[in-house]
Amino acid sequence: MLGGVVDCLVTFAPSQESLLAHPISFLAVQAQALGLPHYVFNVKEPFDLSYEDAILLVKKKRGISALVTGDIGEVAGHDPDWMTERCRRCDVNLIKPLWRRDRTELLKTLLSLKFKVVFSCVKKPWFTDEWLGIELSSNSIERLIEISKRTGLDISGEQGEYHTLVLDGVRFKKRIHIGSYSKHMMNSIMYIVLENLRLEDKT
Repeated sequence: MLGGVVDCLVTFAPSQESLLAHPISFLAVQAQALGLPHYVFNVKEPFDLSYEDAILLVKKKRGISALVTGDIGEVAGHDPDWMTERCRRCDVNLIKPLWRRDRTELLKTLLSLKFKVVFSCVKKPWFTDEWLGIELSSNSIERLIEISKRTGLDISGEQGEYHTLVLDGVRFKKRIHIGSYSKHMMNSIMYIVLENLRLEDKT
């Protein structure tokens, strides 16, 4: 990461409902798999001050100089500079290494680097619940491309059409195994509830 060291994982959690696709319990296991401390901040209105308080606290605790996000592009209805401004006010840099990179190439890069990624949340009208729990693969990428051509789907789900969980990757010291999961629906949102998570040694 541009010569930097990843010091910890930070989760800003507005509400449990907003984290259906990325449960805190999973993120805690993910931090263990990466061998990193995990900080969860429950943010609330006014969100600008709440986020800034959280950033200042992790800065004080860990001595960080930058935050890294996975943002790829603008999200409808959101100010793309909002998080940049929160970090600026805290004298912390915001690094967005994926910003405006080609969506399809990013997905293919995940596969080439042998990341294991599963679909944890999908939305109508783009998807059906059969997508839940399947692994990102060359085949699923081709299916995403086909759906995008028909519907305008953002290939990387940047507009919230789908979400994923990373179970293994190049920085993981352990891999995450999902023992079982169940499928659930809330209005147009379909998501999985994870059970029996465990860490496994990597060979």
